[in-house]
Amino acid sequence: MIRRLAWGLAALLLVGAVGVVAFYAVGGRAGVLLLTVKYWLHQDYAAPREVLWQTGPGVPGAASAQAVAPRRPPNVVLIVADDLGFNDITHYGGGLAGGRVPTPHIDSIARQGVEFRNGYAGNATCAPSRAAMLTGRYATRFGFEFTPTPKQFMKAVTGMAPASQLRKPVYHPEREAELIPYEDMGLPTSEITLAKLLQGSGYHTVQLGKWHLGDSPQFRPYNHGFDESLSHLHGASMFLPTKHPGVVNAMQDFDPIDKFLWAAEPWGVRFKDGEPFQPPKYMTDYLTDEAVKVVAANKNRPFFMYLAYNAPHTPLQATREDYDALSFIPDHTMRVYAAMIRSLDRNIGRVLQSLKDQGLDDNTLVIFTSDNGGAHYIGIDGLNSPYRGWKATFFEGGIHVPFFMRWPGTIPPGASVTVPVSHFDIFATAAAAAGQQLPADRPIDGVNLLPFIKGDASGRPHDVLFWRTDTYLSVRAGDWKLQVSEMPKKDWLFNLATDPNEKTNLAAQQPERVAALKAQLSAWNKSQRKPLWPSLGAGPISIDKSMKAAQSADDEYIYYAN
Repeated sequence: MIRRLAWGLAALLLVGAVGVVAFYAVGGRAGVLLLTVKYWLHQDYAAPREVLWQTGPGVPGAASAQAVAPRRPPNVVLIVADDLGFNDITHYGGGLAGGRVPTPHIDSIARQGVEFRNGYAGNATCAPSRAAMLTGRYATRFGFEFTPTPKQFMKAVTGMAPASQLRKPVYHPEREAELIPYEDMGLPTSEITLAKLLQGSGYHTVQLGKWHLGDSPQFRPYNHGFDESLSHLHGASMFLPTKHPGVVNAMQDFDPIDKFLWAAEPWGVRFKDGEPFQPPKYMTDYLTDEAVKVVAANKNRPFFMYLAYNAPHTPLQATREDYDALSFIPDHTMRVYAAMIRSLDRNIGRVLQSLKDQGLDDNTLVIFTSDNGGAHYIGIDGLNSPYRGWKATFFEGGIHVPFFMRWPGTIPPGASVTVPVSHFDIFATAAAAAGQQLPADRPIDGVNLLPFIKGDASGRPHDVLFWRTDTYLSVRAGDWKLQVSEMPKKDWLFNLATDPNEKTNLAAQQPERVAALKAQLSAWNKSQRKPLWPSLGAGPISIDKSMKAAQSADDEYIYYAN
């Protein structure tokens, strides 16, 4: 049963996490595959149950905020949204529905702390991006380059594109010989995660929500330094059952991810290593309820809480209350998606309030970001505005993400850092805040950002940043950014100082600069590790169109591999 569940969930996650290919589920073969995935993935979860979190000294009872040691190390709360578009929040002056869906609580983290105006994801998709975030290293340094996925699924879905599709997915049978078993795919336990680092210096460490770094027991959070975890299985979850009276669903017939999600309805969480069970309410509300309990349970000891929401990733499901509050949005899909953002923001506000209620606000470093940019398979234009591209591309829309930190009394309110920073800087920054030395036995790519925030350091934390997924690579050196693709065989060169939205490709006009940046990419690439398992397939993503729009011959596109 475990192996059966693993296969199906991994199949689901490849589509959901990578957005690879326009995996159109049409015709008889697709129908058989959907039925197969439902068989592999669906299970009857146990009934909802109470989660009993470990409590620190003096909790529960009448312990007061005064009981908190005044000089103890700061708590660290890392909040990660899933596929949040750059334009989904109102901090930058935009927002959904022309800014009529405000995100005051998310925005407050930036207003009361620092915004990293050029904050970059560790990768353009969630699994390697989260790996970079938690280890402080390029995920390609240790081979965690692709989302764990079984061969059977890749072989099936790459053959499902309809004849009318202009650009077809590809499958690489010659790479099968290097494939490892799906159960062996995960974040290597030889890596030192932020949880493991802080756990070693006395922090209580808790993970909630999406994990997506391997679901076999050897890869679960408790083997990566987390004392406690409440996780989605394989990173996938509905927000409520499809027929729940309090849910409003938006199903899109053009989106293959929906076909798998609605067919399978994964609706369960696992506490520590226990039996999966059903949450009692809407997933974003539920994770927040538990996060508030974690804050209360740990008020008298330093803790690290990694709160990884699955919103606003598909399936598009909103509560009836949030949906009804946005009646001014005429499009049903946009209204459901906006309602999910409304819920996410409100719940992040509840977490921030819980820190105040427990007297921990001034002694907590809060970090907020998204794992990557908004996805093309949502079918909504402008999610990453003003940037081009989507999740699963190295255009700014795929990797340029909201990135904020707040630590009252240490980070000045309203600070803005405009030089490029990366997800892997979270590791070094949190370690410095906790007074913890970085590991000396391996390269750490992250940099402590606190001196740059407070104006104690000059220059840039990184002169160069890199990204790699198979034969698609990118480098940002200073203000110049190069993308190199084999499918199609094309280079894109942009000067982000004058063209931050990547409208004018200068590759043909500046061959010498392209050659110099390619040399930097090549040197870096040699320092990275071969993937732990190969990419078996790749599919086309239009840079300027959502999946809802038809492909055309003059589209700019890339093939993203997994």
